[in-house]
Amino acid sequence: MKAHEIVADRRQVPLEFDQVAHRYDFLTALNPGYRKHLRWSAERMGLPSHARILDLCCGTGLSTRALIETYPDAIVEGIDGSHAMIAHARRKSFPTRVSFRVGDAMNLRGAGAEGPWDGILMAYGIRNMPDIDECLAQILTCLAPGGVVCFHEYSVADSLWTRSLWNAVALSVIVPFGRATSPGSDIYRYLRQSVVRFDGVKAFESRLRRHGFTGVRTETMDGWQRGIVHSFIARRPA
Repeated sequence: MKAHEIVADRRQVPLEFDQVAHRYDFLTALNPGYRKHLRWSAERMGLPSHARILDLCCGTGLSTRALIETYPDAIVEGIDGSHAMIAHARRKSFPTRVSFRVGDAMNLRGAGAEGPWDGILMAYGIRNMPDIDECLAQILTCLAPGGVVCFHEYSVADSLWTRSLWNAVALSVIVPFGRATSPGSDIYRYLRQSVVRFDGVKAFESRLRRHGFTGVRTETMDGWQRGIVHSFIARRPA
């Protein structure tokens, strides 16, 4: 499946991730700051150590690891639409208070993830949803009153510089390495395009407010990902 075809039907994205799950951790390890930045987003949520947290679009569990390192007594449930990614997450060593299941982020009730959750972390997931607004509406209702959501996400639409830098890194590093390690998938070409097409920072903040989230704020990362990867933090009103 070609990149433009995946973009036309984002419901196919989990199936594409099934093809690359076996090499996903290797590729992210080549990304300077990847794991550190996930921890930053977890820390920026400011949750109590014993919180109930949903790790939405958890992938192979790298974001889950960031959560339990930040909140050592938390109960964490990871959900992802890719069977292969969840299988890799389950093979890792996690405390018994951490669980994983296959589920659709567009149908949180059907996935058994209706909460209420003290916190929801969604890393690199919201831009891939078939209907971003519907997903945001569901997330809001699944949070406990006063609960916190963090979207750990790329956003480059507001700046020609960051957009150009992202395209340069994606085309020279991410896409070629992705093809070399997972030659049967075009998912990394799609991911480059999905980042370019996603909301700018101000537009996504406005979208969150329209859906009823409060306390909306955005913090970025360091290194080459400054101004490219962000923690979008928001709350459900108490």
